[in-house]
Amino acid sequence: MANIKSQIKRNRQNEKRRIQNRVFRGTARKAVRNTIVAIESGEKEDARSKAMAALKALDKAAAKGIIHKNNAARRKSRLMKQLNSME
Repeated sequence: MANIKSQIKRNRQNEKRRIQNRVFRGTARKAVRNTIVAIESGEKEDARSKAMAALKALDKAAAKGIIHKNNAARRKSRLMKQLNSME
């Protein structure tokens, strides 16, 4: 346990950021998972709309620095590849 004032404050800030980052990372993961489920079920329109939501969530996470921009690009590429192979 920290006993230095600045470190106590830093710990509070880190915890707050960790929780915020978790929300965006979880949202992106869930959106990708929902898209993959829709692709596997074979629903084209549903899969396309869920893919757009997943792309948006990944972009948002990358813009906030929660995931690296190349990581987001790679996930988006793989997702679109799956979506296009379905059609």
